[in-house]
Amino acid sequence: MGNGHMAGHSPVIGNRVKMDLYANIRPVKLYPGVIHRIHGKQKQVWEPGQVDMVILRENTEGMYSPTGGVLAPGDVKQVAIDTRVITRRGSERIIRKAFEVCRARKTGAPADGKKRVTAIVKDNVLHGCRLFKEIFFEIGKEYPEIEKETAIVDAFTQWLVMKPDWYDVVVATNMFGDIITDLASVLQGGMGMAAGCNVGDNNGMFEPIHGSAPKYTGMDKTNPMAMILAAKEGLAWLGHRKNDAALAKAAEAIEEAVVSVLKDGKPLTYDLETDSSKAAKCSEVGKAIAARAAAFAAR
Repeated sequence: MGNGHMAGHSPVIGNRVKMDLYANIRPVKLYPGVIHRIHGKQKQVWEPGQVDMVILRENTEGMYSPTGGVLAPGDVKQVAIDTRVITRRGSERIIRKAFEVCRARKTGAPADGKKRVTAIVKDNVLHGCRLFKEIFFEIGKEYPEIEKETAIVDAFTQWLVMKPDWYDVVVATNMFGDIITDLASVLQGGMGMAAGCNVGDNNGMFEPIHGSAPKYTGMDKTNPMAMILAAKEGLAWLGHRKNDAALAKAAEAIEEAVVSVLKDGKPLTYDLETDSSKAAKCSEVGKAIAARAAAFAAR
């Protein structure tokens, strides 16, 4: 775009700010029947049940705060400045949300069953991360039953791949969270399985984290499961807010339908099907999940 923003900036980043959707919540779960992408499609190091975490990222400030700019003396771009903004208010509410999500989860980390929140920082270098870490332990005192730890972001990227079963809930500032959640998506089978939740105190917006994938336009090829799971997350969020059992049941039926298709191993799109000659169309997968969701919801 002419203003330097990516395509879709207003409905995505713009809405996050305008509606104060301060928490980006991304479940990272490896379902049965899915081969993760770390070693290619023919090998599986981590099994379903060993990858089951939630990553929360602050969604309204950090590196995405519109406080930078470009200096162009003589109409030649010479200096580009992006200012990282970390505030106490922004840190407090995303960290508190992380502890609340951890408290509400039925299970802890797959490795040991402990409820654990891990804060991702670079506090050996960055002032904002030192503040974020300080606030993390301040708020953590209100949740004595939950284990607290921090991880330096660069080291965390290797630990995330080496021992994902250690992590239960992870909380990070905006840019760090953006990067580590895309990395985490390979643990759940790739972007086609990754749903994102943008929520605040009053509003919610739900999306597949892969974006619009324009290069696949009209091909009926891409995996619809991330979008379907995003709809499931939206129904679950709304059901909880309204205390509506019907919405909660619908969310459960959608996830159950996705899991059912994955366990059967068909129909699957090209990114999940190990035999490319058997890859199904996007519409075929969508129709199969919709039919099963309807059947599960009617029980």
